[in-house]
Amino acid sequence: MDATTGVDAQQREREITVTRLFDAPRQLVFQAWTEPDRVARWLGPPGFVIAYCTMDVRPGGAFRLCLRSPSGAEYWRQGVYREVVAPERLVYTFVWSDAAGKPHYETLVTVTFDERGDKTELTLHQSIFKSVAARDEHQGDWSKELQRFAEYLANN
Repeated sequence: MDATTGVDAQQREREITVTRLFDAPRQLVFQAWTEPDRVARWLGPPGFVIAYCTMDVRPGGAFRLCLRSPSGAEYWRQGVYREVVAPERLVYTFVWSDAAGKPHYETLVTVTFDERGDKTELTLHQSIFKSVAARDEHQGDWSKELQRFAEYLANN
């Protein structure tokens, strides 16, 4: 094994890819992912609410949102859209930050929306996490959020 292969393997182990099939048309799935009023109805773990959400979904546009836990703790996310191809693909940075907007570490998220008849296959790829533990935590969070997303789509 050469050094390049070792580095690539270390980076790959700090990435996640999640694929899920939704029983909803692609246009609706894309809108539910990119319109603030829709995002506020599903994003976050169960019991969390969106306390603040602004989204400018265009290349170079930004988003910022605050998730509030049932106990009142606030968790801020922000990022910049690098690529928007409606209703097929989104690429954006993902940064946990504090309330003042001071960023922690940044990852890159790519979401694709593929038509599968009258359903939509969503594939989410996020990289590179600062550790495998951070990757694992995010993978669990995305799993919970995508379950809420499926429930939202089923009722809209």
